[in-house]
Amino acid sequence: MNPKVDFYFNKGKWQAEIEQLRTMVLDCMLSEELKWGVPCYTYQKSNIVLIHVFKEYCAFLFFKGALLHDAEGILVQQTENVKAARQIRFTSVQQILDMEAILKAYIYEAIEVEKAGLKVELKKTTEFAMPEEFQHKLTENPALKTAFEALTPGRQRAYLLHFSTPKQAKTREARIEKCMIQILEGKGLDD
Repeated sequence: MNPKVDFYFNKGKWQAEIEQLRTMVLDCMLSEELKWGVPCYTYQKSNIVLIHVFKEYCAFLFFKGALLHDAEGILVQQTENVKAARQIRFTSVQQILDMEAILKAYIYEAIEVEKAGLKVELKKTTEFAMPEEFQHKLTENPALKTAFEALTPGRQRAYLLHFSTPKQAKTREARIEKCMIQILEGKGLDD
């Protein structure tokens, strides 16, 4: 147990459930770290699974869950845009206890995926939809086009996703306008 993580288990609605998850995952000989403000469990410094809480449930999040076999059909893809990670959601300590053997098998499989060096095939930036409003801005503003192309692929994808999500052109345009300065400064959406 890592004392830097202890605070996470002493707050909130799902305290008993996440304590049980913590005990279980530590039984699998993973290292406990604090990443993104939540308990993260690693194998030789590679992220395997984390524990996080939501209003309606708590969960294990497997970083490369898309590569797990999911024989039990319990892995959840949070949104269509999440490519690699998968959750297993819990709403009671009893549910966790009933699934202990299955959960440990998933953890061990995730460790084997990491040992094998498997990677999730992510969508290339060029495969993301380019909203016509943003394409128009890039055409009329060469500095914006240069700055956007200089961003890392992950930052480019985040902007393209952010810009293409709204159904109304007016909302897409507003998002683009709001982000133009950040792009020109070489910053990502969340920087």
